[in-house]
Amino acid sequence: MAERRAEIYATLSRFMMNVIVGLGQTGLSVARYFLARDLPFAVTDSRVHPPGWDELKKMAPTVEIVLGELSRDLIQRAKQLIVSPGVSLQEPVIAAALQKGIPCVGDIELFVREISAPIVAITGANGKSTVTTLLGDMAKNAGLRVAVAGNIGLPVLDLLDQPTFDLYVLELSSFQLETTYSLRATAATVLNICEDHLDRYASFDAYLAAKKRIYHQCKTAIVNRADARVWPESQCQQMGFSLAAPKNNDYGVFENFIVRGKEKLCAFNEIKLQGMHNIENILAALALGEAVGLDQSSMIQTIKSFTGLAHRCQLVREHRGVRWYNDSKGTNVGATIAAIEGLGSKEIILIAGGQNKNMNFSPLKPVVAEHVRQVILMGETAGELNVLLRDVAPVSVVRNMPEAVKLADQVARAGDVVLLSPACASFDMFDNYKQRGCEFERAVNNV
Repeated sequence: MAERRAEIYATLSRFMMNVIVGLGQTGLSVARYFLARDLPFAVTDSRVHPPGWDELKKMAPTVEIVLGELSRDLIQRAKQLIVSPGVSLQEPVIAAALQKGIPCVGDIELFVREISAPIVAITGANGKSTVTTLLGDMAKNAGLRVAVAGNIGLPVLDLLDQPTFDLYVLELSSFQLETTYSLRATAATVLNICEDHLDRYASFDAYLAAKKRIYHQCKTAIVNRADARVWPESQCQQMGFSLAAPKNNDYGVFENFIVRGKEKLCAFNEIKLQGMHNIENILAALALGEAVGLDQSSMIQTIKSFTGLAHRCQLVREHRGVRWYNDSKGTNVGATIAAIEGLGSKEIILIAGGQNKNMNFSPLKPVVAEHVRQVILMGETAGELNVLLRDVAPVSVVRNMPEAVKLADQVARAGDVVLLSPACASFDMFDNYKQRGCEFERAVNNV
């Protein structure tokens, strides 16, 4: 068997092959894709024991795998690199491959080459999961067979094993868009932009440029009229949304109503989602839905029943007159500002802090000064945020989530809001934002 495997590797080494760079959930889905098509591939990952390694060995025991570093040898003899979103194209071995002319694509690119049904593509610094999920519900309620995937839920390549869909609604991160060239979405949007992932990008402009790749060859661009930075560079059909009265047939707001042009569609008090940032998300979803032909009345009914996402400004508990909200998905400054302002309270106890992504936290200061009466900090950024915020609100630093919740319970009084919205990544203390949010909820339910 060992001799046979060596023979296979020797044969493969004479031919250029697909090389999966980065394992995990995405890399595994790519491996399944190649196995189902009998296409040769190899795998490399900088981690010694990456997630998915055991499963890969079971389903592809003879595949060449190089761990502990990104294999220069494998990458240099690849005919194509399939780069997972967690791996930067600036890695020296990948940058060298690009310079050599070796194509670097992602799972999204492989996926869109295979399908013919319409695609709605959604990105943005904040709100993209809410808009993606809401639009998916709208399409489902309109009677379509819809798949919601991408940066949310199931890896896209796994959808190819399922019956044909009428519509694909894809949440796409800047990392995924970097390696996507053939999207051609029926409708696409960059919802908004703020500083994020500057540990990965050389500048804010580079981050924004990655986001705006979503408009490449799209049929209809759904644009946020309030921010020209996120508008497409190329000429294409456009439809807009904003939190203002629209000047044409865009979606907007007038007298506490959602409107399209001058037509009132839905009153704010008929909507379960909290905050003006969620009104903006609803406007974007309506515009995207119209662009792919969804029935307006069906979309409005969906809006009225939609309760939002877990870990996104989610009401966990109301106890002794205090409302506790989990916004663990608030992993950047813009998201936390939106959550604070969206709750509309002047008596917020804010739990924040975590792993920095080279972000500028200073925009938090005036918002905290206006809305927050107590700040509780933890994680790697606690010291930095303490220095920034201590002259506009009382600040306490704690070691972990149970301590944060215990202290919040001690200082909270009836009418207050306790908000977990970290403005930071979770990886200094947790596996991901979901684990952070779940630990918050467990602690809250024990107070």
